[in-house]
Amino acid sequence: MSRVTPAVTAGMACAVAAALVLALPSAFVQCPAPKAEMQHSPLSSSFLKSSPLSSELEQGLPSVEEAAQGFRSWAASILGAGAVLGLALGVLAPQPASAITAEQFSQLTYAQVKGSGLANRCPTVESQGSSIPVKDGARITNMCFEPKSFAIEAETEPGKKEFVTTKLMTRQTYTLAFIEGSLSSNPITFQEQDGMDFAATTVQLPDGEYVPFLFTVKSLLAKGNGSEFKPGFTWGGEFNVPSYRTGGFLDPKGRGMYTGYDQAVALPALQADGKGGQEELFKESNKVFDIGKGAIEMEVNKVNAELGEIGGVFVSKQPSDTDMGAKAPKTMLMKGIFYGKVV
Repeated sequence: MSRVTPAVTAGMACAVAAALVLALPSAFVQCPAPKAEMQHSPLSSSFLKSSPLSSELEQGLPSVEEAAQGFRSWAASILGAGAVLGLALGVLAPQPASAITAEQFSQLTYAQVKGSGLANRCPTVESQGSSIPVKDGARITNMCFEPKSFAIEAETEPGKKEFVTTKLMTRQTYTLAFIEGSLSSNPITFQEQDGMDFAATTVQLPDGEYVPFLFTVKSLLAKGNGSEFKPGFTWGGEFNVPSYRTGGFLDPKGRGMYTGYDQAVALPALQADGKGGQEELFKESNKVFDIGKGAIEMEVNKVNAELGEIGGVFVSKQPSDTDMGAKAPKTMLMKGIFYGKVV
């Protein structure tokens, strides 16, 4: 028969408590120190000495006081672990990533940025100076657009449309970054030329409908009166909105724009007359690469003349996905912040 000592009992309790907080690096579990030798109360000693099995019992059974003490230690370990676990879960709850400057961001390693949410944030600008003059031949680099809200124009009542807030279904990969282009002065004109200028995004309407769209500023041509960036400066323009899907995409029935089937294989009877059925499925079967138009308005509210940085807010309006021509697009409205560096 195996014998269980108080030290083993307390050690098992400690192991259970430690397992509960194994994933919490800031939690500590205090275990009872092992006893050098077993001590008995006078009552238990006299009882054991009068028993024929006194030698074996004395080696294998704890006293009444030690049993009670071991139970208290075990209970204290579990209660302590529960308290530590609750505290740690409250302290270690995920917090939103705070915006940092571009200079601070450039000093971070990949491991420091990974999983922090900073990769989806636009740098902030520390206000220094009053304006940044723009000369012909200048450029904007490292431009960033970070949406803060997504709204869709929907019919809330029969015959009445308004913009309603949506739930973002995409992970933190919807920010546009590293955009650059040429600048000219008076009026200030920015022509977008390169960068991560589109991001596939999906939102959900209050009624549960999913709306995918391509958040973008491709080929943006933004203009604003003046020859310098300063707080209060407004500028904006139009941009292209490519199709959410590419030509090689195949729908669930294997139909595509330049590959796949040219009709729904499961519905051949609808194609027999060459007219009625074909008209009903024409848009679904004949995929097109739609290119829409969007518009954006920006306002500068911070400048750093020493570093050539500008920051502010934007409002962008663009169409949503058309499922390659199969349905009418919805109107998207995004509001957020932007950043750019004049060089």
